[in-house]
Amino acid sequence: MGIPVKLEVFEGPLDLLLHLIDKNKVDIYDIPIVEITNQYMDYIRQMQEKDLNIMSEFLLMAATLLDIKCRMLLPAEVNEEGEEEDPRAELVEQLLQYKMYKYMSFELRDRQMDGERLMFKEATVPDEVKEYEVPVNLDELLDGVTLARLNSIFKDIMKKQQDKIDTRHSTFGKIEKEEVTVEDKLEYLNKYITSHKKFSFRDLLKKQKSKTQLVVTFLAILEMMKMGTIWVEQENTFDDIIITSNV
Repeated sequence: MGIPVKLEVFEGPLDLLLHLIDKNKVDIYDIPIVEITNQYMDYIRQMQEKDLNIMSEFLLMAATLLDIKCRMLLPAEVNEEGEEEDPRAELVEQLLQYKMYKYMSFELRDRQMDGERLMFKEATVPDEVKEYEVPVNLDELLDGVTLARLNSIFKDIMKKQQDKIDTRHSTFGKIEKEEVTVEDKLEYLNKYITSHKKFSFRDLLKKQKSKTQLVVTFLAILEMMKMGTIWVEQENTFDDIIITSNV
């Protein structure tokens, strides 16, 4: 009764050759072709592989090894440059490429295994954090623009509005109280800055039709500066103030 022998499973003839080279601890650039060929032939004699396609690959490599073995016994061939050609060179190149791809597959497999151990969780940001707004730095916002200058422009516009009043007819007719709120002007200005990304503070005030609207517009401008919706700048003293939208 024969003793059963369990053979290792190799992915192909190059895989078997690498195993034999590592097992014998030989230099892949200087393969002892006779010894490796004999060990390779011993292995395929023990193979019980039913798949003829796979078996044919091992037999083809066996024929290649026998061919190299025979060429090693013959005088070395010389190439055009006068150098001796090594019959093992092509096989060594194939082994090196296969070894590189094999180790790359091991690296990818390890990364896949590491990735399968990672757990992901969707972001759950508290409402307080979502609603947080960066505080507006008023000193930076109003850099180069003084309240005195804003007040001066405001008074100048107010005076011009006063000059527009017809003193002969201003006392005639029904006097009605104009209801204008800061919220109304904020809504007006938010719409205005969508089409006027950069405009004159003086020109904006000139568009107002009454003192009440001037005052409320001025307050709305200050509120928008505080919220950081707009940016104001003045190049030189007494120059007009330019307002730029930050939206």
